Amino acid sequence: MAKLRPGACYRKPKRPYTRVSRYRELSYVKGVPGSKVRKFDMGSPGKDFDSKVEVITKESLQIRHNALEAFRMSANSNMLKKVGRNNYHFKLKTYPHQIIRHNPTANFAGADRFSSGMKHSFGKPLGRAAVVKRGQVIGYIRVDEKDVKTAKKIFKTAVQRLPCKCSIKIKTPE
Repeated sequence: MAKLRPGACYRKPKRPYTRVSRYRELSYVKGVPGSKVRKFDMGSPGKDFDSKVEVITKESLQIRHNALEAFRMSANSNMLKKVGRNNYHFKLKTYPHQIIRHNPTANFAGADRFSSGMKHSFGKPLGRAAVVKRGQVIGYIRVDEKDVKTAKKIFKTAVQRLPCKCSIKIKTPE
């Protein structure tokens, strides 16, 4: 399997290029890879909780699906250990819709015979990313008042898996 390219290659949010061809079948991205994010609702979603702890981005960017999955796994496993399955509800709000593509170039002797350059530059699909705007909520944990500090501490460690600066906001009903 090929090595994963650095996240900085795909961090900037830009309008996705849409290939338009005279031939309908050439206008679609073939072989779209599946998302690595397995769950979006964890804990006990039906229960009512007092407080809500949110992770909010401070910048606009694209977050790859493997970073979202690492964030989800870290937060969920720590909440399970510290609070228990029935004492929280964790929801991931962003979904990786954007398809990341790469047009590799050959860098060896005689490469001009093998590579087509920019002639067929649509690229092969590598993965998915979620386009996130500044101030958007990535995910939240709903907990009772006694577990707010624990949820905030867990989010502080989980946010380190994301490629952006984030803030953690606590919402309590009046």
